[in-house]
Amino acid sequence: MKQSKTFIPTMRETPADADIRSHQLLLRAGYIRQNASGVFTYLTLAQRVFRKMENIIRQEMEAIEGIEISMPALQRADIWQESDRWNSYGKELFRVQDRQGKEFTLSPSDEELMISLLRDEVRSYKKLPLTLFQIQTKFRDEDKPRFGLLRSREFIMKDAYSFHATQDSLDEKYLEVMQAYTNILTRLNVHYRMVISGSGAGTHEFIALAAIGEDKIAYSDSSSYAANIDLAEVNIDYEQTDEKPRDTAKVATPSARTIEDVSSFLSVDPKKIIKSLVYTIDGDHVLVVCRGDHRINDHKLQLALHADEVALASESEIEELLNCHAGSVGPVKLPIGVKVYADHAIGSIVNGVAGANEDEHHLINVNPERDFAIDDYLDVRYIQEGEPSPDGMGSIKFAEGIAIGHICKLGTVYSEQMKGNFLNEHGRSEHFIMGSYGLGISRLIAAIAEQYNDENGLKWPKHLAPFDIHLVAVNVKDEIQKQLADELYSVLESYRYDVLYDDRDERAGVKFADSDLIGLPVRITIGKRADEGIVEVTFRHSGESIDWQKEEVIEKLQSFFTAE
Repeated sequence: MKQSKTFIPTMRETPADADIRSHQLLLRAGYIRQNASGVFTYLTLAQRVFRKMENIIRQEMEAIEGIEISMPALQRADIWQESDRWNSYGKELFRVQDRQGKEFTLSPSDEELMISLLRDEVRSYKKLPLTLFQIQTKFRDEDKPRFGLLRSREFIMKDAYSFHATQDSLDEKYLEVMQAYTNILTRLNVHYRMVISGSGAGTHEFIALAAIGEDKIAYSDSSSYAANIDLAEVNIDYEQTDEKPRDTAKVATPSARTIEDVSSFLSVDPKKIIKSLVYTIDGDHVLVVCRGDHRINDHKLQLALHADEVALASESEIEELLNCHAGSVGPVKLPIGVKVYADHAIGSIVNGVAGANEDEHHLINVNPERDFAIDDYLDVRYIQEGEPSPDGMGSIKFAEGIAIGHICKLGTVYSEQMKGNFLNEHGRSEHFIMGSYGLGISRLIAAIAEQYNDENGLKWPKHLAPFDIHLVAVNVKDEIQKQLADELYSVLESYRYDVLYDDRDERAGVKFADSDLIGLPVRITIGKRADEGIVEVTFRHSGESIDWQKEEVIEKLQSFFTAE
């Protein structure tokens, strides 16, 4: 494609409202343009990248017997009302009306529409299992769209749903999709981690590692273990001391209201302090305790107690319950009926320090079970970097990343609500057992741009780049340069290379700057040595430049593009 005949509007300056690298570069390099907050136009370069990504996705989904369909983004409100998501989804659901006043939604996902299709068409277990997928534009009314394509109102997704007669069948398909996603992301050259993102073994996320990521993960440096920081398990084996318990005593701790204050005032290691927090859990006040150097994880606490609502008690609630402020709360001599839940690390404390439930006072030599009862020991704290991995292999490291995909065993949640039934082998009616699998395609292009760039522009992996080669004629008014450039353009295209031919009448500096911004794997520059049949070849990833004779270009390019 000749650059003079295509539409690649590059920008010299970075737009003020583009606050992350991928957003900045995709705008500057002419891949996207912003139409409104969270709404984008995808220009020709982005479209070419999308097509390559989508081909890989289709190949891997079809390899596990996925069937591609296309469903409408505009969906009737009544099927969303069947699942109650019309009411429960929240303000993020786009709601519209037609001229007759009928309500519709611009859908963010397709569980309801999929079930309405299957319940009408699949009546027997003999047609199961069935996996349907599509690549479609989705909509979500984000309150504050940000980070370019990473959090937008309109986005492109591959979503898939599987339908099964048995749990074993779903479990098998779940592993197949997990492997398909692994294959896809590996082929796309994404640096990622698959993480546990829900309780049990039925929810995983795929996180592209990036410094600007909204998700934080904990992973082992020696195994495949990885989990969302809110769900990472903690190794509960703690070293026990042979220290003998001493008599408890109350001491004054004026103005000591934080762990740091108490540690400094009493010259005690935070590991010896019993941090005590009052929570309101499903309407009841409970005390949750952990070591002073640890942090309670509200999400894990909620899961451990199977609670609907978990929140820290307010200062006024604490004063009413214990007659002291939060900084002096402790687990000894609590009011009758207040349960105590302890993180496992509490069991290893001997002669610890705890609040005395009296302002500006603490108890020393406090020992669990002797001085206060514990209703249950739970894993309710955040894991810390450097701790042993829960699988016993290596140590935990932290990383930030971008959620680009998820897989989930939905079970019968939607099919029960929407009467999605089939007849089993005994002729009895049963609910479809479902799986849901999403992959954010527009998020993927941004995630890859975050991972592959430098100070000059994008650096696409060679099999994803919108073109294979950027052919640059430095001076198109020079007949020898123009003739050699035209000759190479024709030869390269005959060998099936996708070539972007910069035949514009622009300064060399402008052409080179645009080439770096666009980020194609190889640049072939036709310059002053054209009369010798010599071209300069620059590899975008390494920055290396080499002179090649025109006769050896094809052979050496074939070697480069076939190398791993």
